[in-house]
Amino acid sequence: MANPDVVLLTKADCHLCAAARDAVGRVAAGLGLGWTEQSVDGNEALRDRYAEEIPVVLVDGIQRDFWKIDEARLERILRQAMAR
Repeated sequence: MANPDVVLLTKADCHLCAAARDAVGRVAAGLGLGWTEQSVDGNEALRDRYAEEIPVVLVDGIQRDFWKIDEARLERILRQAMAR
């Protein structure tokens, strides 16, 4: 079983980011996985790519969700990634 790389992209003054942190944290903890948060502030390439979609969840570098994080879908995606 491989542990997927889970990254939550956020930015300052983002009202959806706190809820996304909670959602990703709950799902990852339930599966025994770690995750990281990365701000797009100060990273022009990320800010340009994801500007209108923050917060964004990346799993193994692939965008899997944005704005309001669907915990059931994220759990399903992470379980599939772990099974590979």
